[in-house]
Parts: sequence; C-alpha cells; structure tokens
Amino acid sequence: MATYTYETTVTWKGEHLGHLKCGNGPEMDFSAPPDAHGHAGVLTPEDAFVAAANTCVMMMFLWAAERFKIDLLSYECRAEGEKKIELDRTEIFTKVTLWPNITVRDTDESRVRRALQSATKYSLVANSIKGEVIVEPEITIV
Repeated sequence: MATYTYETTVTWKGEHLGHLKCGNGPEMDFSAPPDAHGHAGVLTPEDAFVAAANTCVMMMFLWAAERFKIDLLSYECRAEGEKKIELDRTEIFTKVTLWPNITVRDTDESRVRRALQSATKYSLVANSIKGEVIVEPEITIV
C-alpha cells in the first residue's frame, strides 16, 4: 500500500486575510467569506472545498475516459456545496452536487455514464466527503 503526503503553508496577513502556498507551486490569498467578516474577491475555504471535489472528479473522469476509450470533446462542470449551520454554530457540508456538461463523439451514453461513475468512485476528494456527493450529468453525443 502506497502513501503520499501533500502540504500547504498558510500565513496570516492581518484582519481576516491569509496567504496560501501549495506544495505543488500555486500561491494565493484567501479569506473567510464576506458574510463571515472576510474579504471579497479571494479564495475562501468553502470555495476550496467545493473546487477540490469538482476538480478531483474531473481529473478522474479524464482518467476513466481514456480507459473507456471515449472520444471526449469537452467537459465543463458547475459544482455547488450545501452547508448546514447547527444551533451551536458548528458547520458541515451536507451535500456537494456536480453538474458536468460532457460532449463526446461516437460513444454510447451508457459508456460515458459508467466512466463518470468510475470517476466519482475513485475520486479521493469525493470519497473523503462526509456528506452526499451527487452527480447530475448532461451528456451530448455528436
């Protein structure tokens, strides 16, 4: 069994603003959402959580499409995370919904759906989410 380590470093910049440095190279400012005394126009932990699920499922779909020999023409996916705030003010994401719009050439729709199921099944991030992960694709075959 293999293990891998991923790292990030965060630095406080004052107020409710920080700077994130990812082990793979990217750097960016982040903040709490504006409704939680944060700053607009920068990454939030909530954005990063939803983006992690969305990007991971997409990368796994690309992997599955290659293995299923699907002629992929385009992939675009909108994602939405739903969080619940408890009476004691603790918060949890209860659901992440993905709406991939997939265009393929000369491929049976059931094959694309199987590839998408495999992508979700093997997505590290989707597997790490406590809440429900829902995928509602729109598939176009040309």
